[in-house]
Amino acid sequence: MAKIRVRRNKAIAAARKKRLQRATPATSGFNMGWQHGYWYGQCESIVQRTTVPYYIRDVHVLFITSGKGFPYSPLDAAVGQTLMQLVSRLTVMSPKDDIVGVASRERPALAVVLDGLDFPVSTIDALRELGIRTAIWFTDDPYYTEVTADLAPHYDFVFTLERNCVPFYEQRGCARVHYLPLGVHTVDFRPRNPRYQLRGDVCFIGSAYWNRIRLFEELLPRMAHRSFKLSGLWWDRLSDYARWRDRIDLGKWMGPTDTAEQYNAHKIVINVHRAHDDSTFNRNLYNVPAVSPNPRTFEIAACGTLLMSDNREDLAQFYTPGVEIVTYDSAQDMADKMDYYLAHEEERRQIALRGLYRTLRDHTYVSRLSQLLDLAMIPLA
Repeated sequence: MAKIRVRRNKAIAAARKKRLQRATPATSGFNMGWQHGYWYGQCESIVQRTTVPYYIRDVHVLFITSGKGFPYSPLDAAVGQTLMQLVSRLTVMSPKDDIVGVASRERPALAVVLDGLDFPVSTIDALRELGIRTAIWFTDDPYYTEVTADLAPHYDFVFTLERNCVPFYEQRGCARVHYLPLGVHTVDFRPRNPRYQLRGDVCFIGSAYWNRIRLFEELLPRMAHRSFKLSGLWWDRLSDYARWRDRIDLGKWMGPTDTAEQYNAHKIVINVHRAHDDSTFNRNLYNVPAVSPNPRTFEIAACGTLLMSDNREDLAQFYTPGVEIVTYDSAQDMADKMDYYLAHEEERRQIALRGLYRTLRDHTYVSRLSQLLDLAMIPLA
């Protein structure tokens, strides 16, 4: 009976595909709506059956936010909301609050600091003197090693999203350093129904660091016939910016909801990792190379769209290229693969759906913070 049902579903899908191919302009809106509804149903099926189990730890955790405001505030909220699910008691404070006073009264078992660049180490030292364990999660490694090199030794546990920073901090006397990339907050990044006017073929959202400028200088003429969108800071660095300005939201820094809607609205979303030695707002004094995936990797895949990413060394630990995501080696390689997957809709969707499943199974903040809590509660030697 199951085999008959599968054959029937395939036959129905094939018949619908033929009807779509015969569509006239008058029926294109209906067809687009049906296509999106079919895709959205597939995504929701994966969302519903990929709930990662977790348990509540009977522990009081003090969470100290980055305190930087936007664009860090959504990350502060994501981590705080997730920790609330994982511990029996959570106290959330900013670096400007009376942290030592509250901690001396409430005696949390663990203080978790996010980012920590605006948090004085004297406060961390005081918490440790009270017998409170301390952990920091660096969110921008390796781009601030000039600062983090001095901060890390003040903590009992150091978590970094960059694998190459593990030996870097160990060499500075940190005894407990763990590789823990950021993940995705599925309240923000998940399959959605985007507005019709936003829909297109390809998009990239992010600041125009120089390695990205070089890539898009070569790529944009190859995708001029496509419906695409760029959004972020400094895109007027493009030598032919005037030609593309109508397709660029210059200087726009979107929050998670707007970003997720753009990801959902496009069939392919490009990821280009920031170069570790870019001259723009870079404080990587120790020139630590970057090999690990950025948060955008997980956020794109969580929206059920096709992630097309440059091939960082650690990426294959998190996704299988060609199966769950697509990687590229050059602008020409990306353009060729873009043409292929936009012409092979079913293949594009299946890779995107497998990427969605892998993300929800392995790469949410529930998974990441569960690891952090379990490691940070190991008895100290």
